[in-house]
Amino acid sequence: MESIAALIFSLLVLGSVVFLLRGKGLREKYAFLWLFVGIACLVLTAIPGMLRSVTSLIGVQVPSNLLFAMGIIFLTGVALHLSWEVSVLEEEARTLSEEAAIGRVRLEELERKVEALSSAVGEAGRTAPSPTAPSPTAPAARTATADWQPQRPAD
Repeated sequence: MESIAALIFSLLVLGSVVFLLRGKGLREKYAFLWLFVGIACLVLTAIPGMLRSVTSLIGVQVPSNLLFAMGIIFLTGVALHLSWEVSVLEEEARTLSEEAAIGRVRLEELERKVEALSSAVGEAGRTAPSPTAPSPTAPAARTATADWQPQRPAD
């Protein structure tokens, strides 16, 4: 009865990994680890004497102790790998936020320059004589350059 439950469990693990992998819910680099775990469980349940022979070969007293030790080693490796991934992502997030702040400062500088230029053009346009009538062959030009304001991006 125990071997049937273990066999069903290992098949469920393998089926879940394949289902998540096909649905893009699990990335390939993590799927390899979980496929390995599922296949190892399947092999250990299909060949019941294998775990006992491996434990006697290694020198472990009880087969379940070997399984717990292997599980602890596996989970420690997963935790270490995920900690490394988080460190890489934190560095990338910091770099991106610094680049965004630099871009925001540059945008504000450009907006100030545009405002200064538009106010200078507006004052120069008030003192210059205005044309009496536009040329019929020339395209319509924008005459209200002093009224133009740059749009700020939404934060």
